[in-house]
Amino acid sequence: MKVDFNKSNDGLVPVIIQNSKTLQVLMLGYMNEEAFEKTQKEQKVTFFSRSKNRLWTKGEESRNFLFVKDIQIDCDNDTILIKAEPKGPTCHKGTTSCFAEETPKGFVYELENIIHDRIDNNVETSYTNKLFKRGINKVAQKVGEEAVEVVIEAKDNNDDLFTNEAADLLYHYLILLKAKGFTFQDIEAVLKSRH
Repeated sequence: MKVDFNKSNDGLVPVIIQNSKTLQVLMLGYMNEEAFEKTQKEQKVTFFSRSKNRLWTKGEESRNFLFVKDIQIDCDNDTILIKAEPKGPTCHKGTTSCFAEETPKGFVYELENIIHDRIDNNVETSYTNKLFKRGINKVAQKVGEEAVEVVIEAKDNNDDLFTNEAADLLYHYLILLKAKGFTFQDIEAVLKSRH
């Protein structure tokens, strides 16, 4: 993986940051060779800040780091795409992305993270955690109940009831995946392999 930092007079190349799970574009920054090497070594996105005229690790003050999951170089070797896992909002204005407010596309992954957090941190007041603690049989039974409710509502003409039941099914399905030791991404990979 070789980036051509000599194509521009200032030795900087544009870097697109994309959420590794939702694929939402989060921000655009610039790297010089030193920032790129530091990013690869530490697995946290580091830019060359043109306004500060120095290396700047995203999150060094806010703690909203961007953890590297994948790095790709474009066909001309002068633009970098980094898929990252953001910790907190990416934009300095407190939003998920510098380009737009949050989109429901990809929210399933955020919901999955919330579910995992409630279970992994044993949040006593959480319905999610309480259901999970009841065991795989109860979780699977709940998924079955929600699936039946989706089928019943699909036969009627109340879109609100149908979409709410479908949301309940997906939510409980995510808990079942956690109970079985899988993630939504694992299921997406199976679907993709069938394509």
